[in-house]
Amino acid sequence: MAVSVISNHCSTEKSISTIPQDEIKFKCVNKQDVDAVKRLYHADNLDVLNYLLKDVRVCGKVELIYIDPPYNTGGAFETKDFKYAYNDKFTTEGYISFMRARLEIMYKLMSPSGSIYVHLDSNMVFYVKILMDEIFGEKMFRGMITRKKCKSKNFTRKTYGNISDYILFYTKTDNPKWNRPYEEWTDEKVLKEYPFVEEGTGRRHKRVPCHAPGTRKGETGGPWRGMMPPAGKHWQYTPAKLDEMDARGEIYWSSNGNPRRKVYLDQSKGVPVQDIWLDYLDVNNQNTCLTGYPTEKNLDMLKRIIETSSEPGDLVLDCFVGSGTTLVAAEQLGRQWIGVDIGDEAIKVIQKRFCHGTKPIGDYVKKKKQVNEVSLFDNMDSEQDTAQVSDNVDVKYQLFEEE
Repeated sequence: MAVSVISNHCSTEKSISTIPQDEIKFKCVNKQDVDAVKRLYHADNLDVLNYLLKDVRVCGKVELIYIDPPYNTGGAFETKDFKYAYNDKFTTEGYISFMRARLEIMYKLMSPSGSIYVHLDSNMVFYVKILMDEIFGEKMFRGMITRKKCKSKNFTRKTYGNISDYILFYTKTDNPKWNRPYEEWTDEKVLKEYPFVEEGTGRRHKRVPCHAPGTRKGETGGPWRGMMPPAGKHWQYTPAKLDEMDARGEIYWSSNGNPRRKVYLDQSKGVPVQDIWLDYLDVNNQNTCLTGYPTEKNLDMLKRIIETSSEPGDLVLDCFVGSGTTLVAAEQLGRQWIGVDIGDEAIKVIQKRFCHGTKPIGDYVKKKKQVNEVSLFDNMDSEQDTAQVSDNVDVKYQLFEEE
């Protein structure tokens, strides 16, 4: 297979050349889609990232990057089948150098409207934030999400239970793609936030001030119905607009003549998502289906991130792809994707996942024959096909989905 590349900088399409895939030190594990970028690389991600700088279909076109890199815990990780997954031991200086080399290239690969989410724990997150402030710019820091990763722990150490980790969120420019995420209203939140019911219509609503902070010149700073806005405030709307709202019954007048604007529940898109996420525990901490990979992340969490910071057809990159959850979420949401991992077990897990789905956690204790599904890797290289298909699994072909 041939791959189109250009010179060291992707901002120009000059000097386009074509090189055989076997001339590079790694190869794409899956058969690449002719019309879309869908690739899984088994290699050192630094080599792949440098290679992608020369790919005109990728460089400057990555809309979203999510990575879950090593946390520098000082240990090593195994799969649930007790196979070596990866080593997670660095010096602090070595870790920073390791991350710097990769983040600098990721920045170049991103589109002007691109976003990057870096998932870490408290061990290295603050070092990496300083590093990303340098590479992306302090003003491009959008926030740090705190995620509850597991259920409560009973620590014997003299410290608080460690049940959270963090996601650093940066963008390349001031104009990123952003589809604001919302959560559904619960009955409890509805009663608290929208306590009033309108007579006649039955519409639930809340009542908020008609004014806003700050003084203004012009109509919004002047009188309405003979009333001036409170000191240091201005009307949110012009007097004419307020009259229209009042005529529609959207202004509530208190017994002392204080106007308040009605905000209706049925006009709300939901509860805006905040930066503390409680509903996305790691898969290994749930009685659910999983791959057996030690650091598998929550599929719904990845879907939220992808839906928020990209559109269908956009390119998503995960160069520490691990169990492949990012790729699964991207595929299910109609995005293009590139995954990279150096670990043999990670690649095997992803191939099995795309061919057979995931397994209930109990299957790692007691194996049982099950019917699963095949998709993008039904066209794997023949020498790897048989190695990835388990003898005790019947296979049927279908667009992959989680079981």
